[in-house]
Amino acid sequence: MELLKVDGISKIYGEGEAATKALDDVSFTVEKGEFVAIIGPSGSGKSTLLHIIGGVDRPSKGRVTIDGTSIYNLNENKLAIFRRRQIGLVYQFYNLIPVLDVEENITLPLLLDGRKVDKDYLEDVIRTLKLKDRLHHLPNQLSGGQQQRVSIGRALINHPALLLADEPTGNLDSKNSAEIVELLKLSNKKYGQTLIVITHDERIALQADRMITLTDGHILKDERIRKSGHVGFAEDGR
Repeated sequence: MELLKVDGISKIYGEGEAATKALDDVSFTVEKGEFVAIIGPSGSGKSTLLHIIGGVDRPSKGRVTIDGTSIYNLNENKLAIFRRRQIGLVYQFYNLIPVLDVEENITLPLLLDGRKVDKDYLEDVIRTLKLKDRLHHLPNQLSGGQQQRVSIGRALINHPALLLADEPTGNLDSKNSAEIVELLKLSNKKYGQTLIVITHDERIALQADRMITLTDGHILKDERIRKSGHVGFAEDGR
């Protein structure tokens, strides 16, 4: 079942002779439960593409459809609500609220939305992320790896249709990087989460179901690595 459709996306910054084309007619689809890695050199358009898929930056041309909703047909208010409810974002630099503890940072999207916290699901996420003994710690009392776990929990708490991670291990050492990748894979397997990861690390990309390579704003390659979705991880023992 198709969850995401990226259709003819182009993004141009600036005008006239100063115009820079970050993306040029990019199109692909992602199935529900699929884990896709997007790789490419610096300046290839990876982060721009992720921000457009995530509803953070509007394209100059083209459409993004998530779970049947063409997101750029929504007005700003409806787009903000859709983004908060249907898209989970994990960044390289955590973006945690410094005065909120772990539990408050994780549940913040629900509180902003005026929605009730599902305590059972929250406990399951906290247990999966191994944060139970850190619930009332502030971000500055956590390691980088623990802060990234909190940001993953915050991204998952709304049961989003799509989880997007932009260089999620870029600020971590090799041990924490490996743990964060395993947690993202676990979210794909355990919760059936559709996952797109932007990375410059081919070792991470090779753990996905599929790898899309961008260069100069174009798709250079779109390769199937293994069967898609959480079922595929169960089959190969990951």
